[in-house]
Amino acid sequence: MSETVFSGRVFKVVREEVDLPSGRRARLDLVKHPGAAAVVPIDDQGRVILLRQYRHAAGGWIWEIPAGTLDPGEDMEQCARRELAEETGYSAESFEKIAELLPAPGYTTERIHVFVARDLSPAKQSLDPGEVLEVHRVDLAEARAMVADGRIQDSKTVCGVLLASARGQE
Repeated sequence: MSETVFSGRVFKVVREEVDLPSGRRARLDLVKHPGAAAVVPIDDQGRVILLRQYRHAAGGWIWEIPAGTLDPGEDMEQCARRELAEETGYSAESFEKIAELLPAPGYTTERIHVFVARDLSPAKQSLDPGEVLEVHRVDLAEARAMVADGRIQDSKTVCGVLLASARGQE
């Protein structure tokens, strides 16, 4: 059994009766999300483009990599390319998928596909009406330090920065 409890612009909340592998039956509330793509854009000097973005739900300004929700029928790399241009004002020649993340598997179906983007060039920035952000270039080593000291708390950004760094993207 599945019942829609709420349906919004980006996601819906459903209540489902499920049979668990243990043989028990459970009633779960789930956030059904279409998925997202995120990008670690790295310029020719080894700097990552980070966004300092206002997030009401987080209580203020946070550091993030560019990311956004998949449009219906949109390929994950297309989404990453779109979000990179819209949020940063840059496009990239090279995209490499480095991860698929489950941000909160206990209650949402969301999967975030993370890419590293290189060979950046200027593009047209086109922010959504609700987006308030600043674009910054930060050395990848400094971005790692921002993760280590807690300045970067957003999970997709923590993972993206650390994975790009571990892959020798500097």
